[in-house]
Amino acid sequence: MDLATNSPERAERARAALAEKPDGVVEAIAARADVTPAEILAVLPPGAAVLAPSDRFLPIWQDMAGWGEVLMIVHTEDIVLEVEGALPEGSEGHGWFNIHGDSPIGGHIRKDRCTSIAFVDRGFHGRRSCSVWFMNEDGRAMFKIFVRRDADKALLADQLLRFEALREAMATA
Repeated sequence: MDLATNSPERAERARAALAEKPDGVVEAIAARADVTPAEILAVLPPGAAVLAPSDRFLPIWQDMAGWGEVLMIVHTEDIVLEVEGALPEGSEGHGWFNIHGDSPIGGHIRKDRCTSIAFVDRGFHGRRSCSVWFMNEDGRAMFKIFVRRDADKALLADQLLRFEALREAMATA
């Protein structure tokens, strides 16, 4: 799945809602416009949401497993779950991508539902925010991995460099 909108009318609703709060929560903007988060990402300024195909899931995950502690967010209509920790390497088995290890981040991912991976670099409440979104066929993020911040709320320089390098590598892959 790409981030294209389903119709010109939906794209216009997405643009209008984004214009109201350009650095707001994507899911809230999407709900206000009655579109999917993917449709909001599709109307961000050029370069703000760079896509990689879902077949790059493993190399992207493996690279991020070397970033140190990241912030994983799972955002549904009912909960915004935030977990800080290092991404375990993970392995495939029984139809799932399984993540176990010495981290509070663990569980099982239906990797086959991932249709694209978006590298999102945009303003969020007045600050730069960089994250990797694993998108499903419904146009929603299965989960997101964020570049963490230091005590002064600045993005961690080493993780930011890794994010930018991985985004560039995936954009040209």
